[in-house]
Amino acid sequence: MTVPAPECAALTEGLRAVKARTGLSLSGLAERTPYSRSSWERYLNGKKPVPRQAVEALCAMAGEPSARLLALWELADAEWSGRARSSRPTVPSAPAASSASAGADTGAFGRARREFRLVVGAGLAVVAAATTGMLILVLSVLNPGTAHPARVALPALDPAPGCQGTTCEGKDPDRMFCGLPGRADSLGPEHRTATGAHMEIRYSTVCAAAWGRIWHARVGDAIELSAPGARSRRTVIKNATDTGVYRFTSMIGAPARSTLRLCFVPVSGEGRRECVSPDGRER
Repeated sequence: MTVPAPECAALTEGLRAVKARTGLSLSGLAERTPYSRSSWERYLNGKKPVPRQAVEALCAMAGEPSARLLALWELADAEWSGRARSSRPTVPSAPAASSASAGADTGAFGRARREFRLVVGAGLAVVAAATTGMLILVLSVLNPGTAHPARVALPALDPAPGCQGTTCEGKDPDRMFCGLPGRADSLGPEHRTATGAHMEIRYSTVCAAAWGRIWHARVGDAIELSAPGARSRRTVIKNATDTGVYRFTSMIGAPARSTLRLCFVPVSGEGRRECVSPDGRER
């Protein structure tokens, strides 16, 4: 069994994590994209190279910024296409073969044997250095909290937050990079409404801001996040596409977390308003 390159394995892991955040099945992904159910199964299991457009579509459905997954895709694509191998340093020529082995190393088979010895011997240090550098890069992408000098040279893989505290007021958590994996957590348990929708309060310590999130909702449903002294933030499920992915309110900057309140507002005439706080209690 062929072991996938670290770059390809990292992309596959990232794709599966984002797919889980969409809340969609393979059939659901197929319905919303130009790619079939079987294609998505192969992409998500690393059996087939995934098109860049599929990565972008998956991120859009999950409401996630695409920069991190596209950076992983570039590394994986270089492996799939062979560019990564062709761009590696050329190994110096090997010493001349001894007279005792010269006769055995003639012809195509002999050239292959000499090339094999050359790569294993003189090229081992080059391959080890390249592999180490690539693994460091992949780890920095998957673990943005890991401190390593390599991250300084790769700002596109770990974009700085676009706001903090009160400067986040009314802004989109994705566009401000506050909702990236590892930067945001749920405040309290997720709440399932009487109509089957799910919602939760999200908070980013990096951005010191909060927002509401809803999924499995119906067209016309809405959520509204509020806190004392701040303008409430609301989002409405506008179409069928919105019902299958996460949708967010804009942010409340620097809120007192314990005072946050998220309310579910069902389609007119189809249920009651439901509100929760970070401690999980309904209000």
